[in-house]
Amino acid sequence: MSNLSYVRTEMLQEQAPPVTQTGIVMWLRENMFSSIGNSILTIVSGVLIYMVLASIVPWFWQSSWTAHSLGECREAIAHTYGEGTEGACFSVITERYNQLLFGFYPSELYWRPILAFVLLLLATAPVLFPAIPSKYLGFSALYPFAGFWLIWGGSLWVPLAAIFGFALAYAAAVYLPKVIGSLGSVIAAILLPLIWWIGLSGSVADGLQNVVPLAIQSVDSINIGGFTLSVMIGITGITLSLPIGILLALGRQSNLFVVKTICVGFIEFIRGVPLITLLFVASTLLNYFMPPGTSFDLILRVMIMVTLFASAYMAEVIRGGLAALPKGQYEAADALGLDYWKATRLIIMPQALKISIPNIVSNFIGLFKDTTLVSIIGLMDPIGLSTAIRANQEWNGIVWELFAFIALLFWIVCFSMSRYSMYLERKLKTGH
Repeated sequence: MSNLSYVRTEMLQEQAPPVTQTGIVMWLRENMFSSIGNSILTIVSGVLIYMVLASIVPWFWQSSWTAHSLGECREAIAHTYGEGTEGACFSVITERYNQLLFGFYPSELYWRPILAFVLLLLATAPVLFPAIPSKYLGFSALYPFAGFWLIWGGSLWVPLAAIFGFALAYAAAVYLPKVIGSLGSVIAAILLPLIWWIGLSGSVADGLQNVVPLAIQSVDSINIGGFTLSVMIGITGITLSLPIGILLALGRQSNLFVVKTICVGFIEFIRGVPLITLLFVASTLLNYFMPPGTSFDLILRVMIMVTLFASAYMAEVIRGGLAALPKGQYEAADALGLDYWKATRLIIMPQALKISIPNIVSNFIGLFKDTTLVSIIGLMDPIGLSTAIRANQEWNGIVWELFAFIALLFWIVCFSMSRYSMYLERKLKTGH
């Protein structure tokens, strides 16, 4: 008798999924050929990419790395790949990479900027990655003084004197409120280190150096250049602009008329002036405001102006984050009985910074790329050095190879910052 049941009595064997629903075919179908319009755009884009690569790849591939001049480079390419062949002359990179990286820094002292860069990575690690124990943040705080001393050299007592100025500010902020009040302690925390740095630190450092000599060979600022200079200016601006920008943003929202007016005036003035104008002020006019006989290093002047410029833009980014917070967050802080500074530190600012992460990193990337503007005022950053290299008779006429190498250096740094921003957003779940 035949089985007429409507329920299957045995399991079917597993079958492979359709070809169009798995692997690369599915990805292409969903992302590149999901519609007629997307298919046309994919084909047109593929043709354009092929045309670009067909022109660029042979230029990179048919290159020379061992010549000592542009003429020798072209002869080597013609000898290897045939007459009329155009190729990249990367020999200029192998011969002048040390200048592009270090400027005219003494070659026997290259270990110092290299060590400073390695220590920079170690110092930023506890700040960027919470998994690293916070006990290493002390080294992060001391690194700026150690890094600048390694690069510039000179007496060790100079950075130690600078550190002592910050110690005075900390002591005034912590121990003086009970004696002269909160406002008096704030004023003292500002004035005491300024008096120390401007009037006393230099003499004290010289005296200590005469008693206990602690110094390494000094390097003039005119010899500091290349990508080292760009990193110095960029990292200084990035590091200092964030806390200054936070203070300016809070000051702009303050109920105190004088504080708000000063912050608004500073932000609007700086944002209304091109960076190149501020760099010209740093290179020519700033010395006129210093006491007679004062020698203020040009690189330090540029760092100050770049930091002030970045701080004004950072203040607006932070203000946007503060404005995006719901009013209930401020009311919740008041309901908990927190004073202004505790509410800002524990509730308001962490959320505002989380909201502002993409814009903050965008500002950092733009600031780092803007460091190339210092070539206009005579500092030998990679762009300025590329001009000097091309002015040499041996390499006169070479352009794209130098700019490609410089672009690669900047891309590595900027892309790293961008990826870290994405990592931080995922970790903090920004937007949820």
